[in-house]
Amino acid sequence: MDGDRAGDYRILHEADLRDYLAGLPDIAALLGGEPASWAITEVGDGNLNLVFIVKGARDGIAVKQALPYVRLVGESWPLPLSRAHYEYLALSRQAQLAPGLVPAVLHHHDALALTVMELLEPHIIMRKGLVGARQYPRFVDDVTTFMAMTLFFTSDLAVAAAAKKEGIAAFAGNHALCKITEDLIFTDPYRIAEQNRWTAPYLDGLAAQLRDDMELHVAVCRLKLKFMASPEALLHGDLHTGSIMVTDNETRVIDPEFAFYGPMGFDVGAVLANLLMAYFASAGHERAAGERSAFEGWVLETVDKVWNEFARKFLDLWRAEATGDAYPPSLFTGDRGAARLEAERQAYMQRLFTDAVGFAAAKIIRRIFGLAHNIDFELIEDPRRRAISEARAVRLARKMMVDAPTFRTIADVTGAARNLRDWQPELSG
Repeated sequence: MDGDRAGDYRILHEADLRDYLAGLPDIAALLGGEPASWAITEVGDGNLNLVFIVKGARDGIAVKQALPYVRLVGESWPLPLSRAHYEYLALSRQAQLAPGLVPAVLHHHDALALTVMELLEPHIIMRKGLVGARQYPRFVDDVTTFMAMTLFFTSDLAVAAAAKKEGIAAFAGNHALCKITEDLIFTDPYRIAEQNRWTAPYLDGLAAQLRDDMELHVAVCRLKLKFMASPEALLHGDLHTGSIMVTDNETRVIDPEFAFYGPMGFDVGAVLANLLMAYFASAGHERAAGERSAFEGWVLETVDKVWNEFARKFLDLWRAEATGDAYPPSLFTGDRGAARLEAERQAYMQRLFTDAVGFAAAKIIRRIFGLAHNIDFELIEDPRRRAISEARAVRLARKMMVDAPTFRTIADVTGAARNLRDWQPELSG
């Protein structure tokens, strides 16, 4: 890691990046060949950063540089470069806790807000694969291992209180990224906000309903408060299918620049939400009725397995690796104590599940009525068909948020989604 002065920041365009990389002996040797021959392509399709693919005679790398503003909006929305520092910290910690499930960091420069990582090939962004009805057999095992390991081993169940507080302090400065989440996920979709958008005119009425729905407003504010006030574990903070790269045999989690200590259900809910959106969007991508039924069945099965496998792995870690200051073993001695502690573990997981259900709902609604949408819905060319798919997702999301405790199992969630597959909403316009 290079720690030069903050004043050294400059945006590296192709020629500047080539010169910079040529000055890093290890990186230049990895790429191979003469720097002039390196192929450099800017591929960033996200909302915040520049991302380059650099290929030399021997190998390739990915280079990510934070911009001093939100790329999706422009210079009118400034953003601290320090987010690159927190992303580097998160990737380093995740690599320790879940080896092989995040890209390897090859170089980091704090002042330039720049990170060089291994090039993931032939991986693709999972969301793109899901739009194409691809199924990924490794995904469940890999993503549940990632979540169980990163969440458990940064929680009070595994970490001494002092170390946990030091972890919270290390990420506390990432509040600008947290503020984006607090506004764009938990606030703006429920009020008139300049940057909101939706599939108009078809969802105009539904957008107005959200703005007038006081039960929904109370529910989302409770989630927002939990997000702000419950530093349970180190979160990825943006764990959606656009932040996961996959092949049939491998899964890598990328882009943890929103990392901070928050409620575990936020990360778990994000994964569930994006799978549910892929399910509801699928009908809009059909060219013939039923042609994606096998894929849709796989998606709902994956939703079930993601929660069930995560819960199983998390509980196994708790039973075997509980070295934190929470639930001291001296309070649960003997057969009676062991039985009571196991009952408490199950209750803990039920509360975590309820959180995940609510956070998943918030994630769905923001992707349909907020600033940043996703291609699952956006690539449905016919806007009316898109609106139908989105309205189905929102109907489930409202129920999940307002009545989260009524969803006792993940099968309750997937069953409700299945029942809405062919529901015909009343659209505006």
